[in-house]
Amino acid sequence: MARELTDLISRRGKPGMIVSDHGTEFTSNAILAWSKDHRVEWRYIAPGKPTDNGFIEAFNSKLRAECLNAHWFMDLADAREKLEDWRKDYNEVRTHRSIGYNVPIDLHNPSGATSPSP
Repeated sequence: MARELTDLISRRGKPGMIVSDHGTEFTSNAILAWSKDHRVEWRYIAPGKPTDNGFIEAFNSKLRAECLNAHWFMDLADAREKLEDWRKDYNEVRTHRSIGYNVPIDLHNPSGATSPSP
């Protein structure tokens, strides 16, 4: 995950802060060291208070239901391919009510360019 965050910073710029839950993927020593090395503040939502970060909780629920629980991953390459297919659908094909039934990529790239390859 740290590698992906570093890649995002190079493409989108460094955030002032990242907010996450206390999932094991967000509390590892590697992530905590990454946030310190990159001077990105990392805040955790209060345990048992998913509404403190409703957007990410809704996103995580969709990712789990529509991708993680819907597929068997045969190996790392297979997992990457299936996750990338889901990500492209979520960001480039599917409209979202919360943004006026638009596709998220259109808000970031009005020219219609698709998201960068992983």
